[in-house]
Amino acid sequence: MSARRAGREFVLTVSCPDRRGIVHAVSGVMLELSMTILDSQQFADVTSGEFHLRMHLASEGDPLPVSDLDAAMAPVVASFAMTYAANDLSQPRRVLVMVSQQGHCLNDLLFRAESGALPVELVAIVSNHEDFRGLAEWHRVPFHHVPVTSETKPAAEAELLRLYRHYDADTIALARYMQILSAGLCAELPGRIINIHHSLLPSFKGAKPYTQAHDRGVKVIGATAHYVTADLDEGPIIEQDFRRVDHRMSPAELAAAGQELEAMAFARALRWHAEHRVVLRGQRTIVFD
Repeated sequence: MSARRAGREFVLTVSCPDRRGIVHAVSGVMLELSMTILDSQQFADVTSGEFHLRMHLASEGDPLPVSDLDAAMAPVVASFAMTYAANDLSQPRRVLVMVSQQGHCLNDLLFRAESGALPVELVAIVSNHEDFRGLAEWHRVPFHHVPVTSETKPAAEAELLRLYRHYDADTIALARYMQILSAGLCAELPGRIINIHHSLLPSFKGAKPYTQAHDRGVKVIGATAHYVTADLDEGPIIEQDFRRVDHRMSPAELAAAGQELEAMAFARALRWHAEHRVVLRGQRTIVFD
């Protein structure tokens, strides 16, 4: 990932009640700040009456602190009752990855992050098993073994939060982490935990999902990446992928195909999250391409 200079490139996102003049007002502030609009996408949601805007900006003058951008936007934000955020792209998302004993998504994330294909910094790997300590050490990513039982779950989650804060992480990626997070932890980090699920939700929960799929004679398999909420596997969906299958495929072949879909859907969801393309609105998301 090529390093960006601080104060040079930003992503601005806005959500507010839809009315005339929003784009004009925001663009006017960017003109006053000598900002170039590299990309701009907008969406007027007729079902909710909301307007959503994402701008990729470049400062043509001196480097600009995000605080100056925030201050310049403040009157517009107040006038239009905006939910607003501006992010300096020189500061990548800091992602703490959690994994159990299936490594396909973890391996994919490590490769994409190191090659620059995924604009994040993987700050640590946390697992309830020791299986991937060697892989983490080979990639020079700190590894922490945090075992979980029903009796130790509160202490394990407290340790997870400690590590999250210690590494100054802003996102947790559940790369096939096979423990259910408590409602309290989910509430502590809303919109910051992303999970990958092995189906087009809410199908085939529980053990051996691809055996279940095989036994039911499914015609498509899929994967869903979503934000984690207290409702198990019911969080706002970021990305889904699928593949047609048929009766000739064994459970093992279905699982192999499914793992490919999981890795790809998970990587896309994390990329869009990292690039501030996902607008979270209640139980749904708006994803700018």
